[in-house]
Amino acid sequence: MGSETIHALKSISIKIDRGEYVAFMGPSGSGKSTLMNIIGCLDSPTSGQYILNNNDVSHLTENELAEIRNKEIGFVFQTFNLLPRASALENVSLPLVYAGYSKQEREEIALQVLEDVELKDRATHKPSELSGGQRQRVAIARALVNKPSIILADEPTGNLDSKTSYSIMDLFQEIHSKGNTVIMVTHEEEIAKYAHRIIRLKDGLIESDEVNMNVRVAVG
Repeated sequence: MGSETIHALKSISIKIDRGEYVAFMGPSGSGKSTLMNIIGCLDSPTSGQYILNNNDVSHLTENELAEIRNKEIGFVFQTFNLLPRASALENVSLPLVYAGYSKQEREEIALQVLEDVELKDRATHKPSELSGGQRQRVAIARALVNKPSIILADEPTGNLDSKTSYSIMDLFQEIHSKGNTVIMVTHEEEIAKYAHRIIRLKDGLIESDEVNMNVRVAVG
């Protein structure tokens, strides 16, 4: 900012094991979004290392990072980020295009994942024909379609009402129970309770890193 250098993250060290369910919390400006972007290979750190599946991905080229994002990381965003003119099936199958699958293979895999999130009957619907919760389920299906190492969820319930939010979090809990690593950013304490570990950030530093003893249990 002008001549001033802002350190979004300050010499933090975090280890997340395969199969964990972690929530990052913190006020605006705490560094959680920057940390999420680094974990998701959307940004590279100016110093230090990021080791993903035993590979140092800290200083890879943009093309190399894009390949890792497609293979290793499934993204779920607050605003869903769906293509408005594409059907649910087309939105979910999009990552498979870049992975080199045939059209028939893409449709078969995408339909199965839509069934897993209970939306197979909405496969031909466009986002405008779906509710907010259904759109987020499509986004989750798209995140899962390449069987990534990590599911990254950035405020996944931020645009949803309470009842729909809990339904979506029950789905994340089910995804985690199948062995997926889930990492989410949230400012809502009730949503963070679904995670098994809560890391709180403040001013670019880790304020606390604790096992959640009050894990919320799925009701669905």
